[in-house]
Amino acid sequence: MKIGIVCYPTFGGSGVVATELGKGLAKLGHEIHFITYRQPTRLDFFSENLFYHEVDIKSYPLFEHAPYELALASKMVSVVKYEELDLLHVHYAIPHASAAYMAKQILKEQGIRIPVVTTLHGTDITLVGKDPSYEPVVTFSINQSDGVTAVSEDLKKETFSHFDIRREIEVIPNFIDLERFKRQKKEHFKLAICPNGEKLLVHTSNFRKVKRVEDVIRVFYEVRKQIPAKLLLVGDGPERDKMERLCRELGTCDDVRFLGKLEAVEEVLSVADLFVMPSEKESFGLAALEAMACEVPILTSNAGGIPELNIDGVTGFVCEVGDVKAMKDKALYILDDKHLATFKKNALARALEFDISSILPLYVDYYKKTIESTLATI
Repeated sequence: MKIGIVCYPTFGGSGVVATELGKGLAKLGHEIHFITYRQPTRLDFFSENLFYHEVDIKSYPLFEHAPYELALASKMVSVVKYEELDLLHVHYAIPHASAAYMAKQILKEQGIRIPVVTTLHGTDITLVGKDPSYEPVVTFSINQSDGVTAVSEDLKKETFSHFDIRREIEVIPNFIDLERFKRQKKEHFKLAICPNGEKLLVHTSNFRKVKRVEDVIRVFYEVRKQIPAKLLLVGDGPERDKMERLCRELGTCDDVRFLGKLEAVEEVLSVADLFVMPSEKESFGLAALEAMACEVPILTSNAGGIPELNIDGVTGFVCEVGDVKAMKDKALYILDDKHLATFKKNALARALEFDISSILPLYVDYYKKTIESTLATI
């Protein structure tokens, strides 16, 4: 198949999943065309089946904001037409699904029928989509898609709860490339960070309020009172300055490192003893899955789809959002040498269930079903 993939080219979960999906499909022999305003972060071109089409966003004095959705729709029309695509797969409802609808109507006028699959990732539904100024467009775009998928049962349920959706939603979970995300031998790195055998906690996110990075630091503060420990914070965002001030207030600066954005996050995860994700909203928890693949147990909140990934008491623990005391207690239990090895083993076993080789066929089958049903209506 020839498939166009539209996504945000960022470190965010939806962009990462879309990029890894495209790369995986290309390895299977499908021709993949990425359509976005910048080359996706994880996109490389070590495959003859991968192509990238940049959306040119021109600025005119008349427009206060560049009309990205129009430029994107035009680019989709061009790529579908001249590359003879079989299907468009758009990730994130706004503005990709609505732009795809516009492109589909333009192409229809030219005698070209292109099926559109929309994948819902989380904040496009749980945050942005609920905004009254966007809700009608989100609802319409989802209903006009030829196929719709969601990354968790919780996200599917929330979509039906908050929008008037009149079509089926297929749940296809996020996945992990176990060739990349696996525990590496980085003992020298661990020794440099934890020279006295301290336990190492890790958190990765975009440092937005919804990620509750403050809870990570406060859990660590309480854990460190009882056992020697270090904390690595990977990522960057609007809350970082506030978190650095909090570390100074708590006197933990010597034991906390802010590493900023890292591409090779698996190297950090390879030396971690515990991954902490206390988010108040999380449709799936891709960062937690990456940690589990590197044999790191996870301590999470019970937000969104996280409990579908984290098996409480097996791969880690699930706590109420904001319950720092419970998270501290569970962290200490996991980090106890009597329990740690078992949790690490269980985390990896669970991650194996989400290997990309198991999830790719689900998308391929869904693409074929969507194309067949679209052709049947002609």
